[in-house]
Amino acid sequence: MERAHFASKILVLLLSLSVVMVVVESGIGVNWGTISFHRLSPETVVDLLKDNKIGKVKLFDADPTVMRALMGSGIEVMVGIPNEMLAVLSSSTAASDLWVSQNVSRYMVKGGVNIKYVAVGNEPFLTSYSGQFQSLVLPALMNLQQSLVKVNLAGMIKLVVPCNADAYESSLPSQGAFRPELTQIMTQLVSFLNSNGSPFVVNIYPFLSLYGNSDFPQDYAFFDGTTHPVVDGPNVYYNAFDGNFDTLVAALTKLGYGQMPIVIGEVGWPTDGALSANHSAAKAFNQGLVKRVLSNSGTPLRPGVPPMDVYLFALLDEGAKSVLPGNFERHWGIFSFDGQAKYPLNLGNGLLKNAKQVDYLPSRWCVANPNRDLSSVTNHFKLACNVADCTTLSYGGSCNNIGEQGNISYAFNSYYQLKKQNPQSCDFDGLGMVTFLDPSVGDCKFLVGVTDNNSLSFMLNGRKTIFSLFIFWGFGMFFM
Repeated sequence: MERAHFASKILVLLLSLSVVMVVVESGIGVNWGTISFHRLSPETVVDLLKDNKIGKVKLFDADPTVMRALMGSGIEVMVGIPNEMLAVLSSSTAASDLWVSQNVSRYMVKGGVNIKYVAVGNEPFLTSYSGQFQSLVLPALMNLQQSLVKVNLAGMIKLVVPCNADAYESSLPSQGAFRPELTQIMTQLVSFLNSNGSPFVVNIYPFLSLYGNSDFPQDYAFFDGTTHPVVDGPNVYYNAFDGNFDTLVAALTKLGYGQMPIVIGEVGWPTDGALSANHSAAKAFNQGLVKRVLSNSGTPLRPGVPPMDVYLFALLDEGAKSVLPGNFERHWGIFSFDGQAKYPLNLGNGLLKNAKQVDYLPSRWCVANPNRDLSSVTNHFKLACNVADCTTLSYGGSCNNIGEQGNISYAFNSYYQLKKQNPQSCDFDGLGMVTFLDPSVGDCKFLVGVTDNNSLSFMLNGRKTIFSLFIFWGFGMFFM
């Protein structure tokens, strides 16, 4: 009887724990990218995260200045490995050992960085990569897992592979399946993730569906209901996020892993650079997303089971990113480049708070000289916009309607601020002049740069890819 009573108590305890596990709320985090001409100091950004009670952050590399700033913060971190590093990490256990030593174990100390995940590559199966990284992912995962085991961190840190939603496809969510050429590698990948207790990380962008398809119902991209719901048997989908999520659930189910935890690695809405990219749309989407996720209502295929974590894309605007996907690529931030909230947004802890103690350059701008003939300005305009960011001048942008002289002034000022207000950078053969009157017009804001000496980051062309310089600086010496 005593044993039976004890067993029954254990059973009740286990059942209660299982209930607790089901109702655990999802966490809202952010992506922190650094491809910017005007880069806030990492310490300022970490203070911004803490002031806004953002407890999770996803990085695209392991920049030592960022990692040092995160030490002691308690913020949960997903460290990133750029795709360009997969080749060396997949071919050498010594390379993976060194990467883990330099970028993980050195920070896993008392008062260090709370690293939870290592993201191995970023959307490496993207169709536009034409398979160039496809064969590298699993070998890199295997080597890195061995490296974590060697330093006794495999139980604490999970390896993940952020995938773009184009890795799977279907006409209806319940028919979701991974692309045929990925079936074998995805089977191996999810088996690896499952055996190591890692979630499946996916990036979902309803904005891109709307941007790339003129027939896409605009209201289906948001969370307030739609006049174009997707009916899938007994299930009805009223927004693109739920439909996309369940398409992944169905694809995982087909591989035998229908219960695998899912993390949303990137999701968001840009505020500029395209017709449908503006503050009101971004606010509606992001606030609707947060409300949807924190309600713990789940989706038709996973009722009551929301994603484990959701990382908004992005924390800050990145004005030096490639614009190959579109001019909107530089405007995903919920904060502008200087840490100022773009619109009221509540992530569950009150409205966003602005960054504090931002060191700006003096309040002066470079504009077109109204007393000069601007007929010869074309080459100067092209130079300024080839170097600096002029994407807000594009069709649908916030500065699209400020006139020819306004366009020239905006380009001149963007270049001038990038050059830290060097007087010579506002010359343009006498066509530019410095003013102390803010030339901003309505929603078109003429920026003033920040003074951080590390503001200009190196970058590679390509979507959300950071030139890491092989952040683990010992690599160059190691393999010479």
